Amino acid sequence: MLFDESTLAELIKTIGYLGLFAMVFAESGLFFGFFLPGDSLLFTAGFLASQGFFNIAVLLPLLIIAAISGDQAGYWMGGYFGRWLLTRKESFFFSKHNLEHANKFYEKHGGKALIFARFMPAVRTFVPITAGIAKMDYKKFISYNAIGGVAWGAGITLIGYFLGSSIPGVDRYLLPIIGAIIVASFVPAVIHMRGSIKKYAKQNKLFGLVMKIKEAWLG
Repeated sequence: MLFDESTLAELIKTIGYLGLFAMVFAESGLFFGFFLPGDSLLFTAGFLASQGFFNIAVLLPLLIIAAISGDQAGYWMGGYFGRWLLTRKESFFFSKHNLEHANKFYEKHGGKALIFARFMPAVRTFVPITAGIAKMDYKKFISYNAIGGVAWGAGITLIGYFLGSSIPGVDRYLLPIIGAIIVASFVPAVIHMRGSIKKYAKQNKLFGLVMKIKEAWLG
């Protein structure tokens, strides 16, 4: 994990509303924002709002706007700089692998990828870029982007807010809760990759044997 719960909470307190907007914006659609802790950031911000550090009535629309406008920036970036991005080499600030994976995800799910990808770390950063590269119809993009931005930006933030408001001493369990959210956010990616995993298992006997043992023990 890039940040533990205490470090992340202190970071959010320090950067405030403006910093939260910038981080969610970057993680939503700028290619160098893929490493930012989007899910845990939203949850912790919601939790801090329940403790009085933020006004939830201000925080929610701020994060939703940041998420939607970040995807919008990614769409424009893909439309204007798509060819250049596809020729760039892998670096710390640019993951060509994630871009290619997001492109396959977009090709499979179309506009709905903008909603599904919101809950998939790294992939969500690159899907709006690939939508721009593919010249997705702008009206459709706006619709899917808005739905995804509200579902993700408000959904995870409100989970943190309501847990913080309703469970006494929930701050003691902040780390495992954030960990569970991070693990859960990878579930869609695993489901999406299940076909590729089975295909690889057929090609690799040792990996196939491991998968059979796993199925025998876990079902």
